[in-house]
This record gives sequence, C-alpha cells and structure tokens, in this order.
Amino acid sequence: MGSMSQRNNWTFLTNHARVLVTIARDPAVRLRDVAAVCGLTERTVQTIVTDLETDGYLRRVRDGRRNRYEISPGAVFRHPAEAGVQVAGLLALLTGAAADRGAPPPAPEMTGREAREATELLGIRPALDPSTSRGSR
Repeated sequence: MGSMSQRNNWTFLTNHARVLVTIARDPAVRLRDVAAVCGLTERTVQTIVTDLETDGYLRRVRDGRRNRYEISPGAVFRHPAEAGVQVAGLLALLTGAAADRGAPPPAPEMTGREAREATELLGIRPALDPSTSRGSR
C-alpha cells in the first residue's frame, strides 16, 4: 500500500468547481487572478472556463476591455449521482450567497476558526480580502 503522504494529497473539489466558485465570488475577476487563487496556471483556467461556458455553466460577457462572467442559474451537476441537483446550491454554500430568492436564509456566521477549518477540509483558499492583505501591490 502507498505511503500516508500519497493518501493525503487529494482535495474535495475539482479544479472546475474551484474556478466556478472563484468566479461566482467575483464575476469581474481576471483569469490571472483566478489562477492565483486556485493554484493553477492561467492556461489551465482558460481551458476550464471554456469547458464551463461550452457546457452551459457560465457565460462570458464583454464589459469594455474586460470580461464579466454570468453563472447560469439553472445549471445542474453532470454526474448521474447528482442528476437534477442545481450547482447554485454548492455555489451558495461556498460563496455565502443565497442560491435563489426562495432559498432559506444562510446558516449563522462561523467563527474565524470554524471558517478556517471548513476551508481546509474543503481544500480551498478563502476569497482574498484586500482590506486584510499585507504589503503593497
């Protein structure tokens, strides 16, 4: 059997899910910034965004010289095990936004420790908060 380190290098979310969550958090985000947040190359993110757009999960809209992304509200998971389940529920959970207007209110706020533990368990980095970043750009 493999060593313990080989068993601990997987993450719960796919790269496609991570990219979609990052875009859902900031629809005007640059793909370069998505790549940095997700720990992927910019080319990989471009390919993933094309996949997501082709399969109807998001739409790219030109906004001057930039792109904005619109998440398709009725998009459902592709795997038969989740057939018919809307992606909006996962995005709402991971972004803190309501999945739809009829959705129940979000769960009570987590403490900083609980939020850190949840993001570690999910294998994602929390959204960047410019007000708490150190250093200059």
